[in-house]
Amino acid sequence: MPGLLSSPVCLTVIWFLSWSLRPSCAQILTDEVSGVQYGHLESNVTLACGKSQIRIPVVWHLNHSSVLPWHKVTSDGSLVLMHVDHSAQGIYSCYDNQGLLLHSVKLRLGHPPGLLSVSCQVPNHTYVRCSWVESVATFLPAQYNASFRGSGQEWRPCVVDIVRKHCDVDRPAFWQTIHTLRITATNALGSETTYARFKLHELLKPDPPESVLVNELEGFPKRLIVSWTFPASWPLHDAFPLVFQIRYRPLGSMYWSEIYSEESPVVIFDALAGHLHQVQIRARDEVNAESQWSEWSPLLLARPWEVFTTPYPTEEVPPELFFPINTKPETSTAKSHNPVLEDEGSLGLVILLVLFSVVILITVLSLIYVMWVRQRRRDHVTKQELTSMVKMKSMPI
Repeated sequence: MPGLLSSPVCLTVIWFLSWSLRPSCAQILTDEVSGVQYGHLESNVTLACGKSQIRIPVVWHLNHSSVLPWHKVTSDGSLVLMHVDHSAQGIYSCYDNQGLLLHSVKLRLGHPPGLLSVSCQVPNHTYVRCSWVESVATFLPAQYNASFRGSGQEWRPCVVDIVRKHCDVDRPAFWQTIHTLRITATNALGSETTYARFKLHELLKPDPPESVLVNELEGFPKRLIVSWTFPASWPLHDAFPLVFQIRYRPLGSMYWSEIYSEESPVVIFDALAGHLHQVQIRARDEVNAESQWSEWSPLLLARPWEVFTTPYPTEEVPPELFFPINTKPETSTAKSHNPVLEDEGSLGLVILLVLFSVVILITVLSLIYVMWVRQRRRDHVTKQELTSMVKMKSMPI
């Protein structure tokens, strides 16, 4: 067997097979993307066929297809793509005249970063969150580096969330008048730095109050009681108190009534008896008059207490509104008794009757007096007429 393998004929066959299979094996082993090249959209992009200058004719393919965008091939084998758009992106490969793969590269196209549109939220005195939106669609992944400082202070990092495009600052120097945020956006084609200046005390905007409840007040058909808790994002209740605004109106009305309070709960005294009411509440820093009001809490519906509990009327109620009250089952025979209200009604009736009696008495006395005066006048006239007649009779004819 060793003699057979070493024979001239066998060696010739082995050499021929290795020579014929070399290009395909090399193509399989090297058919990988060597890297990523970035280019500017709407510009000319040059792709080199490997690191060394190649003086042999080459053929370029895009995504294993010979169809290419508008282009030209230079003498050293480089491919020049003219005025590229998004359709020119993909994997470019160059081959020699025998089909051997020489080089492969992935082309991505986009723009360098532009200035960012920045906005900041200040839900309390110890926390700031700033977010941004790109003013230029780059079509390329970017990295962000952000820092934050007050007037005359050193830059301190703003912790970045790249996915959500925002950064957070804990315990900023709230006593400083002006603060500056610096954000640098960087991608494969360049970088851009954005500066944003703002006043924290003007941006201070608490979150809406939480656990808002509206309940009836038993025995009082025109009252509702509203309760709530501080927002969880406002931890320093005593150091930084909040003032709350409660607004309410009968369902279907266009006009709101308002109450301001620093503590929970609050009683509404002028609710419309027997009607559903809409109630909302919001908050603001009590000390800082330049701060902003929070958003309104979700709209709640409530009905004042009623003497006879009856099923709700058939008026339509928006399905997104929440009813936090009237959890007890209603019965048509239930009846409530309130001696205080009945005593107040009886006293009012007595006062009304007394006033009516006084008016009647004054009217009767006035009529009697008028009739008496008229009668005296008639008697006086009659007496004068009699005296005149007597005098006339006594006169001689």
